[in-house]
Amino acid sequence: MIGFHSVEKIGGTSMAATQAVFDNVLIAGRTGRDLYGRIFVVSAYAGMTDLLLEHKKTGAPGVYARFLADDEDASWEDALNEVSAAMRGRNAQIFTRPESRAEADLFVETRIGAMRTCLEDLDRLRGHGHFRLTEPLVTVREMLASLGELHCAHSTALLLRDRGANAVLVDLTGWGESVQPTLDERIESAFVDIDLTTQMPIVTGYAGCDGGMVSRYERGYTEMTFSRLAVVTRAREAIIHKEFHLSSADPRVVGPGKAQKIGRTNYDVADQLANLGMEAIHPRAGRGLRQADIALRVKNTFDREDEGTLIRGDYVSDTPRVEIITGLRSLFALQFFEQDMVGEKGFDAAILECLTRHKAWIVSKSSNANTITHYLAANAATVRRVIADLEKRFTTAAISAQPVAMVAAIGSDINEPGLVTRSMAALAKSGVEVIGLQHQIRNVDVQFIIAPKDFDTAIRALHQALITDCPSLARGRKAA
Repeated sequence: MIGFHSVEKIGGTSMAATQAVFDNVLIAGRTGRDLYGRIFVVSAYAGMTDLLLEHKKTGAPGVYARFLADDEDASWEDALNEVSAAMRGRNAQIFTRPESRAEADLFVETRIGAMRTCLEDLDRLRGHGHFRLTEPLVTVREMLASLGELHCAHSTALLLRDRGANAVLVDLTGWGESVQPTLDERIESAFVDIDLTTQMPIVTGYAGCDGGMVSRYERGYTEMTFSRLAVVTRAREAIIHKEFHLSSADPRVVGPGKAQKIGRTNYDVADQLANLGMEAIHPRAGRGLRQADIALRVKNTFDREDEGTLIRGDYVSDTPRVEIITGLRSLFALQFFEQDMVGEKGFDAAILECLTRHKAWIVSKSSNANTITHYLAANAATVRRVIADLEKRFTTAAISAQPVAMVAAIGSDINEPGLVTRSMAALAKSGVEVIGLQHQIRNVDVQFIIAPKDFDTAIRALHQALITDCPSLARGRKAA
């Protein structure tokens, strides 16, 4: 039976804007019983997980990366001290009541102290040289990741209680437990005694479970917790609060006055966005919601009155239209040419095995009689290793890679006559040369392969031609 409640996730950038989150999401003018019937899953404050693990974009080492490197000049102890200072600094910014700040600081120092003891013990153990720490290091990464979400959830619950809300911290991290249950079991046991009519659960985005959250989902683990929580509790609706609207293009590229809120779309479109790195939701998290027939709403944390964009499994636009222009400005086109490929099997499987082994993300692929091209979201070093491995196995093949960019026109139904022709004309008019084109039969997306230097120009040109200059289609954009 579908519940009366919502499950809502607040991202780290939004959580860092504490006052806005309270004014627009957590409290948002509600009083009494209206405060309840909502479960909140919180991410770590912006930048905290980068300090704990490594920077998501630059790769700058955090506590985990420094512990792994075992470098005396960049010690993990100093990195852990930086985390402690950052957490206490955040507490100083958000708490006005001295007693609550002291409680929050004590909580931080207790958990940081336990983490420090654990790392010191492991450091001494590996100093003997006879111990392999492969499995313990995986556990260390999980433990460090959990600290960020736990700090945020604890502080948020404390702040809510200071404001009169009956908030309860739901700690899913499983800290100190030797045996970890499945994710669903963890959630079920945590919510046995919670009354959603009188309590507001603030849930850690990290959940300690069999197999490890970071190991299985990388930085998408918070959305997996959010998704399974909605499914297990049979939520009425799942809501993600982000620092922006799910828009027809990046406002920083096309201009804030031109980007339009999408309003409605489906999980198929959400999957395409995730494949291009513009996640509305992690694809595996979206799968669970879709299978449970739970709608997902994406809202702007800073736009309290707007209903956001509603994502459903069964939605298809009333008229064929492009909903969003997005892409990746940095890809490698890996081309594998083998004259003797025609009629032979096994080449594709071998290439996929190599790409999987080197953890190269495949965004798209194409092939003809003797050439297979994979468009990869990977760094140059990874691509070089892939080429070297393939050349050893296929000595007569010609294997090369070149940097490219990809821009895609995406929608729940883009079966619009002349769409590709108009797109090509708009790109040509803007001086953008199309290197490759991918158009799937399902009419959900069209991908244009271009030079990286033309990325922004291509986004603007396609957005103008396919969205801004289509007023009839723009009027069809429904508010959720």
